[in-house]
Amino acid sequence: MSTAPSHPLVMPLGTTLDRYILHRQNAFAFATGELSQLLRDIALAGKIVHREVNRAGLIDLTGDMGLQNVQGEAQQKLDVIADIRFRRALTNGGEVCALISEEEEGIIFTGNNKGKYVVAIDPLDGSSNIDVNVSIGTIFSIYRRVTPVGSEPTLDDFMQGGHEQVAAGYILFGSSTMLVYTTGHSVNGFTYDTSVGEFILSHPNIKTPQNGAIYSYNDGNLNAYAEPVQRYLAACRERQYSARYIGSLVADFHRNLLKGGIYLYPPTAKNPNGKLRLLYECYPLAFIAGITGCLAVNDTEAILNIKPTSLHQRTPLYIGAPAMVEELMGYLV
Repeated sequence: MSTAPSHPLVMPLGTTLDRYILHRQNAFAFATGELSQLLRDIALAGKIVHREVNRAGLIDLTGDMGLQNVQGEAQQKLDVIADIRFRRALTNGGEVCALISEEEEGIIFTGNNKGKYVVAIDPLDGSSNIDVNVSIGTIFSIYRRVTPVGSEPTLDDFMQGGHEQVAAGYILFGSSTMLVYTTGHSVNGFTYDTSVGEFILSHPNIKTPQNGAIYSYNDGNLNAYAEPVQRYLAACRERQYSARYIGSLVADFHRNLLKGGIYLYPPTAKNPNGKLRLLYECYPLAFIAGITGCLAVNDTEAILNIKPTSLHQRTPLYIGAPAMVEELMGYLV
């Protein structure tokens, strides 16, 4: 009897993102396919941005545009390209009636008023890393609209709060490109296989370690942090924890999610409300965190409990292994 081939070239490919989404859809009796298609649209845009990121240095896509976004931050060329790619994918897919983006001041109407979903997105997180070939990413959050289907979406569709997310995720453009997402049941990671043009399930049912020895923060702001935060960071140094800070929220969160660690972006005098945006950075990562076993808080409450008041609302963020976050909160009491 012949044995099955075992060479890597003929081993099974694995579960593709499309196959996984279809399987999950079939597991729910009342699923109608719109959310599944929306996730595919995000994955498609992610593939296109992957292509642009990987050839950025060859076709003059590095550097800034000479413009500022609504946040007052210099727009990089890839910021603009990613914003356009995701906006087109979500508009052409037909499932999204409106979206908000870090790069735009107000609501972006797609014209698909029959769409059942709205999306909040940071098209390209970590812009300062683009020119030096360091990891960057995309963060997204999906809500089922609360306004009547067929009507024009309003601000109310985006002000539902973090607990109302129906799906959230991120795409990491690093040594490999990964899509990590959840619809509230489990968190799964898919690595992009460029040879076949598919995201392949590589990290099923992600769970974070309960404790860790990595801490991630901007040391340049250390003297601007509140004294309790400084004392916590001093304790981390005394224990010889590893300080790891990439400067891309997606990349720092992803590393700590898998290895066990804490990410801190406290308030400062310059940014008394924090710097990270609630709707399209903190909410989606906090949603993922809760399912994987992480904690996500600001100075006073869980991130998902914060009431949204504006599209570009900011908040402090402490997120990561529960034992580390709980210890930090003990310093802040």
